[in-house]
Amino acid sequence: MLSLHIISFDIPWPANYGGVIDVFYKIRALHTAGVRIHLHCFEYHRTPAPELEKYCVTVHYYPRKTGLTANLTLKPYIVAGRRSDELIENLLHDDFPILFEGLHTCGFLNDPRLHGRFLIYRESNIEHHYYYHLFKAEKNLAKKAFFLAESLRLKSFQKVLSHASVMLTVSREDTAYLAARFPGKRVVYLPSFHRHEKVDIVTGKGKYALYHGKLSVAENSVAARFLITRVWQDSFPELVIAGLDPPGWLIKLAEKHQNIRFVINPSDESMFGLIREAHVNIMVTFQPTGLKLKLLNALFNGRFCLVNPQMVAGTTLGELCIQATGADEFKEQIPRLFNQDFTESLINERESIVEKNYSNQINCKLLMEILTLR
Repeated sequence: MLSLHIISFDIPWPANYGGVIDVFYKIRALHTAGVRIHLHCFEYHRTPAPELEKYCVTVHYYPRKTGLTANLTLKPYIVAGRRSDELIENLLHDDFPILFEGLHTCGFLNDPRLHGRFLIYRESNIEHHYYYHLFKAEKNLAKKAFFLAESLRLKSFQKVLSHASVMLTVSREDTAYLAARFPGKRVVYLPSFHRHEKVDIVTGKGKYALYHGKLSVAENSVAARFLITRVWQDSFPELVIAGLDPPGWLIKLAEKHQNIRFVINPSDESMFGLIREAHVNIMVTFQPTGLKLKLLNALFNGRFCLVNPQMVAGTTLGELCIQATGADEFKEQIPRLFNQDFTESLINERESIVEKNYSNQINCKLLMEILTLR
């Protein structure tokens, strides 16, 4: 029976934001396929999760170092705080393959003690691009300086990936980037794992539009501000903004509009209910990096998906969405979409694409082939 170490940058339960969604549902799929998983989690704002013991032979937790001491290093902050002597000792007890979830966890990828092991890097973003976009989006000067410094450190640290046996990417654009950056290395496109296997959408019309995301992240709060200040008009139906930990300034901005309301820190079931009942799921990003899992959630469960081109960059999902570039195009599309029903033929079109290209079962089969054939 195949055994595998997985190093996760965070505790992947509850699976309620981008990166941990991929980690958790990958774990569940591999467990179903018979893989014995030894999970290693860095703990810093979540508590140990007994749910993970259903799918893993062992679950280890290591404190993530944060604050000034973790930042006084040439290594990226997100990497330096995730190095643990206990972790490397646990990895050396056997010779099982090791899956590093995100560049965050790659502090030991070039460790000589792991030479000869099968080492898999799971990409979720081109991290220095991601942090550079955070730098551009952030208004707080201290945070802005941190994001720029982190972007530069991540760009330098990226060379550690030359020690990976194989790289697994979440978008075709990221695949091309890493293949060009590391010629001769094996780079495999493997879309993100997620909660859904079947499209489950209600026909007809909903009464509101929805924007959702982890609102404490600058990328998402900037997108929400764009919708509030530049797109939404008093004549439009209600806009619901839902997600984790919205900043106070964003809530105050929305309070100026009678047809905009917040749903703060919804449960998973509440969030999926909001996605399913919305007439339009609006998704905006100014960072064309990675695969946005909120897009998959909406395509499997929601009616119309209105996006900007950056949201579907590097995917095959653009043809299933209505795309708008700039505030004026968004303003044009809102009333048009609210005058349409979502039909069975549109559901069938979704099924033909997302269930084929973004199936957990198919992607797990590919991952199993990589693990067994090497």
